[in-house]
This record gives sequence, C-alpha cells and structure tokens, in this order.
Amino acid sequence: MVDVAVTEEAPASRPRLATGAVGIVVAVQVAVLTALSGRYGFHRDELYFLAAGDRPAWGYVDQPPITPLLAKLSTAIFGETPMGLRVIATLIGAAMVVVVALVARELGSGKAGQVFAAAACALSSFVLVVSHLLATTTLDMLLWALIGLFALKLLRMGDGRWWLAIGAAVGVGMANKWLVLLLVLALGVALLVTGPRQVLRTWWLAAGIGVGLVVAAPILVWQAAHDWPLLTVASGISADDGAENRLLFVPMQIVYVSPVLVPVWIAGIVRLWRDPAVRWARALALSYPILCVILLILGGKPYYSVPLLVLLTAAGAEPALRWITRHRAIATGLAVVGVAINAIVGLPVLPVSALGPAMAMNAEQGEQVGWHELTATVAGVWDDIPAADQDRAVILTSNYGQAGAIEEYRGDFGLPAPFSGHMSFADWGPPADDLTGPVVLVGEIDLATVGDLFDGCEQVTENDNGMDLENQEQGTNVALCTGPARPWSQLWPDVRHYY
Repeated sequence: MVDVAVTEEAPASRPRLATGAVGIVVAVQVAVLTALSGRYGFHRDELYFLAAGDRPAWGYVDQPPITPLLAKLSTAIFGETPMGLRVIATLIGAAMVVVVALVARELGSGKAGQVFAAAACALSSFVLVVSHLLATTTLDMLLWALIGLFALKLLRMGDGRWWLAIGAAVGVGMANKWLVLLLVLALGVALLVTGPRQVLRTWWLAAGIGVGLVVAAPILVWQAAHDWPLLTVASGISADDGAENRLLFVPMQIVYVSPVLVPVWIAGIVRLWRDPAVRWARALALSYPILCVILLILGGKPYYSVPLLVLLTAAGAEPALRWITRHRAIATGLAVVGVAINAIVGLPVLPVSALGPAMAMNAEQGEQVGWHELTATVAGVWDDIPAADQDRAVILTSNYGQAGAIEEYRGDFGLPAPFSGHMSFADWGPPADDLTGPVVLVGEIDLATVGDLFDGCEQVTENDNGMDLENQEQGTNVALCTGPARPWSQLWPDVRHYY
C-alpha cells in the first residue's frame, strides 16, 4: 500500500513551472559557456579524465567511473578539444539551473521566484566553475540538487515512492563521487530532528535503499576487490589538507556562491524554519549546518557543502524578491558587481597575462594553461637522448596532470606514452623491465634521494609556460637519469603515491 498522505501544513499543488522564462535563463547560460569553453586549454583533471576514459573500468583509485566515461563520450561525439569535452559540463550546468528552478517551485515560488533562483544558480561562482570545466563535482552538483528536489517532494506529498527516486540518484552519485553519502547523512539526521518522521515509516524506504545498492553494486565490488582505495585517498586528503580546510571553511562559504547572495541563502534558511507555508521542509534548512559540522570534523574541502547552499538560495527567492522590490537601485548595483566578480573568478574571460588576481580566488583558472608548453619542455629533454637509446627510454612524471598532458600532446612531438606513479596512472604501469635506458623525470623530485630508484640523475631544465603565469607547473623540474637502479617491476611500489 502506498503512503500518499500529504504531510501537515504542506499544500498538495504547486505553481506552474515558468518554462519560457527559465528557458531563456538556460539559453543565455549555454550560449555564454559554449562561447568561452575553448579558451585557455584543458584542466589537469580533465587530462586525467581523458586518460582514464581511454582505460574504462568499474573504478579508479581516486574516483568512480562516471566522470571519465562522460569525458570519453563527450570527446567521442564533439571532438577531443577543450570545447568538445566541455559540452557535457555545459549540459549538466543547464540541467542544474532547471532543477534549482523546480526546487523554488516546490517551495511555492511562482514565475518571478523561479527565474530569480535559476539566474542566481547560473551566475553563482561555484556553478560557473564546474559548468565550465568537467570535474567530478560537475555531475555531483546536479545529483545533490536532484536528491534535494526529490526529498522535498517526499516531504511535501508524503508519497513513499519518492524514496525510489532518491535511492536511484544516490546510487548514481556513488558511481560518481562518494560525497553523496554525507548529504544523505545530513538529510537523514535533519529529518529525524525536524520531521515529518512518518515518511520514514514505510517499506518504500527499504526499497529505495535497495535501488541505490543495486545501482552502486559494481562500483562497491570493484573498490572492495582493490582494498577500498577511495577511502585511502580520502583519508590522505583529510590528513594533508584538513587543517587548512577547517581554517578556510567559513570564509569560503561566503565566497563560493557569491558574497552578494549570502543574505539570500540565509533568508532561505530562516524562511524554511519560520514560514508556516514551508515549515514542512525544515529538514533541508537543518541539513546544511549538520553537513558543515560533519565536514569540519572530517577536514573536508569547503566547496563540498555548496550544492546545498544553491538550494537554500532557491528557498530564499521569495524574501529576496520582496527586498528587491523596495530597493531596486541597490539590488541592481549589487547584481552588476556580483555578476562581474563571479564571471572573472569562474570563467576564462581575462587574458592569461592578467590571471594572477583571479587565481587568488580560483586557482583552477591557472591549471588550464601551459600543458602543451610543458610537453614541449619534456620533448626538448627527450631529444637529448641518443636515438639509439630512445627505444629503451622512459618518461616518468610525478603527477597525473603532467602524465595526462604528455599523453594528450605527445603526438605533436614524437614522444612515447608517459608513465606515472600517481593515482590510477600507477595501475597503468609499470614500464616493461626491458626498458633499461634513460629516464626523463618530470616534477618536483628530490635528486638527492632517488639514488635507490634511478642512476646518474641530473636536472636538465625547468618548465616555463612562456606566459609568466605562476601556476602549479611553472618551474617544474625536468631531470635525466641514465636508467632505473632496479627492474621497473621491483621499484614500482616505491614510485606509487596517492598525494
């Protein structure tokens, strides 16, 4: 029997979806993202996704398989260029805007509120960044929003069948990024505190859990068979960056959506807590501080909580519109300033030479620059190896961005496929033991401590991106060694690293 009792105080019907007006917001968003998607170049993570997509599996040591598969799909259809890869990110960003408009509608907003929520979502710095680049966070953002929407429908209607949709979305989320479990935990605790608890007293909840487990089963089996490497990577992130993440957590909550929109999402929390018309959705309001506490304990990155902030911004659309009606001139000025800042921080609108200030807020801007130049630098060292020795030589990088770049651009320089001990590149090695010739080492490698790994190492050059841009690979060392000190199969465990 289906539990269809409408929860207390929750209306059974919703305003009409403002299809045309929201569609205009989406059309403008897609046009802007598409026009800018080819500027700069691939991001280091995108290069890694391309490499992983060429090696399809049920999992990788640092991520489930969906994002690499999306990278492979998008480039197979639209071309292996930054623009071709980012078509899928643009489409996900557009879907995010629609879902946020639906969240605003679910909370009682009419046309104006839905358009406000859609525009605020499309223009927020976080959404701009992850809709411009393809990242695991890109799809994760959309899945969190969908889970929030489905949860609101469950709470408003009391129809337990929405647990199936929630379970399916969580299962897909597990196939993309396991952070979705933190959202489930936060929403679950909030629901126990605020109610309506009757939505938990249904067998549809168990059915939803079953759906999620079925969807995620291949990923869980792969991780178990490989000793749960995702947990190893997550614990390393917490150990290495936990203190910094905790220190920056609160300031970055102000920045990631937009400082201009902070009063809006705060108003959304207050509205959900106090307004009788939407108090049935208080669990959404409480889930945000609960999630923040969890992230602070775990040392998680500040942006992990931002998808919830976007939903709370939608909840604040109605009080924001009332304020805007009384203060139009101020609101217009704030909107112009907010859009300008978010565009500069989140999108490739500046010349590369002017990126420095923007990188202080979003370092990912600089990580889209200089990869072809890095490959050229490595090629210069490779060309110093005698032709007779090149068939036995190896290029070894210290991180997956360097390896992904060389793999992507090696055809331009006649280079062999690179190797790396970083993340899943380690699983795609080691080099064959008969490759006993020179080794080109790329990255911050301490030559004083590599004697047990490689013989006769000398630094040859440093990478220069030619744009005077201080990104992560500017000044990267490139060294040349006479050969490996041991067979590759023996030294590979010492080369492997996760951080």
